[in-house]
Amino acid sequence: MPDQPAQPAPPLAEAPYIRLLMIKRFRGIEKLIWYPGRGVNILLGGGDVGKTTILEAIALLLNPTNASTLSDSDYWQRKYEDGFEIGAIMALPLSSGIADQKKTVWPWHWNGKTARVPDIETGDGHVDDPVYCLRVSGTPDFELQHEILQPDDTVDHFPVSVRRNIGLVRLSGDDRNDRDLRLIQGSALERLLSDKTLRSRLGNEIAKTDVKNVLQDDAKTALNTLDERFKKRALPTDLSLGLVGGPGFSLNALIGLTATKDGTLLPLSSWGAGTRRLAALEVAAAHQVEHPVMVVDEIERGLESYRQRILMEELIARPSQVFVTTHSAPAVNAAVGASLWYVDAGGAVGELPAAIGPQQKRDPETFLARVAIIAEGATEVGFVTTLINRSLGEDMRRYGIWVSDGGSNSEALTVLRGLSNSGLKVAGFADNEGTQTGLWAEVKAKLGDLLMRWPEGCLETNVIPHLTDDQLEAFIRDPDGDAGERLRTLAERAGTEEKTLAAVQAATDNILKLMVEAACGSVTNDLPDATKKAWKRHGQRWFKSSAGGAELADKVFELGLWPKVQDRLLPFVNAVRAAIGLPAVQTVD
Repeated sequence: MPDQPAQPAPPLAEAPYIRLLMIKRFRGIEKLIWYPGRGVNILLGGGDVGKTTILEAIALLLNPTNASTLSDSDYWQRKYEDGFEIGAIMALPLSSGIADQKKTVWPWHWNGKTARVPDIETGDGHVDDPVYCLRVSGTPDFELQHEILQPDDTVDHFPVSVRRNIGLVRLSGDDRNDRDLRLIQGSALERLLSDKTLRSRLGNEIAKTDVKNVLQDDAKTALNTLDERFKKRALPTDLSLGLVGGPGFSLNALIGLTATKDGTLLPLSSWGAGTRRLAALEVAAAHQVEHPVMVVDEIERGLESYRQRILMEELIARPSQVFVTTHSAPAVNAAVGASLWYVDAGGAVGELPAAIGPQQKRDPETFLARVAIIAEGATEVGFVTTLINRSLGEDMRRYGIWVSDGGSNSEALTVLRGLSNSGLKVAGFADNEGTQTGLWAEVKAKLGDLLMRWPEGCLETNVIPHLTDDQLEAFIRDPDGDAGERLRTLAERAGTEEKTLAAVQAATDNILKLMVEAACGSVTNDLPDATKKAWKRHGQRWFKSSAGGAELADKVFELGLWPKVQDRLLPFVNAVRAAIGLPAVQTVD
């Protein structure tokens, strides 16, 4: 196992948890090494990047039965001759029974980055922070081998009894949920009831049923004719019908949970998808194992938003280690306290740092997009949305692009720093306030043209100065054609009672500077507090909103200002296009 930066060792495990997961040549994953969190781990990412495969690998490793069968699709590129391997370094509580085997299973020492052979000569055999190395392999003969790797380089069997004591709660597709609500061998319900003689007792009862007697007349005639044919061939006669067993067939599989609805007893498998999933989760969680490892694929499937939030909060409150995949914004929003991970197209897993927590609450769609653009404020959101839509000729959401409000210049920087290291495809659009220049330079080095940041100032200070006198009236008018509110802000700042453009121009020696100050809501320290408060609100009458940002972008194109800002904005536009696989454009219309 590869080394990772050392981390403080947590206390002895009260619940089993995976410290390191390694997957080799399993399904669509050629190689993956991951250090998941101890609590809830949310796996995000696009389709077909391996999120479900990671969950299936964990479930296969800890499968509480030996009933699984393999096919060539379980092997990387169907090269079954190479086999596959799923390994984990796990912390296990004594309740798992790992120390109660007939043959001693020795712990390894976890040094904060990998499992090491303990130095037993320096103590009484006690191992600080013990872990166990577990593995399941798929052989070229399509067989599964569950193994425990001992510190002395020997390999022992990883028994079903220990796997059951570790515990696995698995919530995947609807077919799996239905299976766990029936007495199929290895299902959660079968393991919960654990009635080993039910099959034979059930068979004896069913054998008493006279199936032949309930046949329709035509069917009875056909059966009697078949009996005559058997007689002529000296085959067994007196044919009848009854339920019989056979390889792979279980009478118990016909039995499942039922529940009463409106006075009628119905199989639980006939209820809604969400109800079946939650029921399967409760059945699995009802086992005697106190804190099982849990894997939940697409937590949102069949569940309303409020149920997604409740389920996520309940999972986070458990001591169990949990693995969840989701494409749901409500689920991400509710996952405060969970570890968020992004799986990229190459199968690499990157952690989203805790610092992005405010963005997770503010706009969880950020983490579900193909490309997330973090704009520092509402004005930038509207401006960038209009700009990218124009470059694409259609709604950018069709390409998986999402523009999100970063909250402020400093908060947008925090989010961009966190996401730029995660594998999530991210871009940024921000002002230059002359602060945190070193950190902004680091983000720029990582994102390149995907970060658009003005040399200095903000949108308004980089657009308005390009206006000519004959464009001022058109620029001041709002989308409804009214200029009154914006002229009022200019008149107040110019100190003129007459609220006309001509009067304002006559009262100031720099109309463009005045417009920038009004649009930005700028104030100076020498103003009375009441005036400061009123002037700060001026920006809201101009472009300080998402709709205002969109209006400003439209004016850039309508008034022919685009060529004057194209050198700054076009590289950003083309970087976003490249991120979704589109060619560069020479300009934006």
